[in-house]
Amino acid sequence: MRDTGAEAGTAATYGRIPARVLLLGEADGWRCVVVDKTDAEECLALSAAGALWPAEDAPEPSWWPRRVAEDAEALRSAVERALTDRTFAELGVEAGISWFAVEEPVAWEGLVTLRDADAARFPGGVPPFVITLEPGRGAVLPEAHLLFTTAADDAWATLAAVADRCGTPAPKESFLCGWADHRGVRVGRGWLALSTERGDDGVERLGEIFGSREPGWSGNPELRFRLDGIDLLDEPADDVVALFRDLGHEVVRKGRTARLPAMGLTLYEPERGLRSALPPEAASDGEADETSAEPKRFSGVSLQLPHALASLWNRP
Repeated sequence: MRDTGAEAGTAATYGRIPARVLLLGEADGWRCVVVDKTDAEECLALSAAGALWPAEDAPEPSWWPRRVAEDAEALRSAVERALTDRTFAELGVEAGISWFAVEEPVAWEGLVTLRDADAARFPGGVPPFVITLEPGRGAVLPEAHLLFTTAADDAWATLAAVADRCGTPAPKESFLCGWADHRGVRVGRGWLALSTERGDDGVERLGEIFGSREPGWSGNPELRFRLDGIDLLDEPADDVVALFRDLGHEVVRKGRTARLPAMGLTLYEPERGLRSALPPEAASDGEADETSAEPKRFSGVSLQLPHALASLWNRP
């Protein structure tokens, strides 16, 4: 760890050392205040919906506090990622935030702790977590396989083992329309999720493998998806499409998606959402930007059995 003198000298040259962060939900949106070690404040407006129920002539519904709490959780995560990315760029160190509720769920204060840069920031520092997709069969993970014949309990056990290996929270169950069950885990800054469906024989099996990764630094470990030797989320999107077409695959582009019906593969371009709530000057390098000169990359991928995708795609 750097000593105080080195830290102070670096900060004077490249940027200020953050000490506290305030996250406040208001009627017209959310804002973030970064306070440095000299108590100087920097206010950041966040592009997120307001935290107060907007209809004055209607009572607040029972689900509204849960919605606000979910927005606050997503924004805390986005603020922490953006702050540590900027701190690394300016000071060469990471910034962790310990959050405390001031008035849950609309007011939060975070204490910033600096630490050495993550080894995964540097090429070759940490091996990536590579998932090799096998259309019609499933996927090969480090030390595990996920096949479309895999029973639901075995799929969840594999997902739990991934979370344990990556040091992230256990699989989180959530509702996803059209599937019997849906659970996911964090891999670095990426997301690996599985969905199950119940067959005609009554057995619940793996039905879809989904992964996503935000633009910018991918975290530790970096989540990668490969198929036919192509890094699906690392190569420019147009290059990925061109490579598949050169290999003789039909690729159907529609909006932000590229579908390969014969493979059961769908690729997704990034959408602007809570991750993009931070203004450009506060966001991390590589953040999706419609005006950026950087080539667009896919941010999500899903694999199903080909016949399952075909039936959905051709649905009237």
